[in-house]
Amino acid sequence: MSHVAHELHEEFPEKAATIHTLKSSNAHFARLAEEYHTLNRSIHRMETNVEPADDATIEGLKKKRLHLKDEISKILDAA
Repeated sequence: MSHVAHELHEEFPEKAATIHTLKSSNAHFARLAEEYHTLNRSIHRMETNVEPADDATIEGLKKKRLHLKDEISKILDAA
């Protein structure tokens, strides 16, 4: 499988250890991270035509991913 862009450890490379810690110690963060991961993989499959989708669908999912990333970023900044 090709490289999947926008993984959390790539989006926040300086916070990789914090991400790992929060995934195991903060249930809310772990849920957000898992939702982000699942959504990111789905977007990647759509963009590479493994699961074809129209542009509006992909753009809507990208907006949702960005919202999740913002929530995750706030938690990381507070940690």
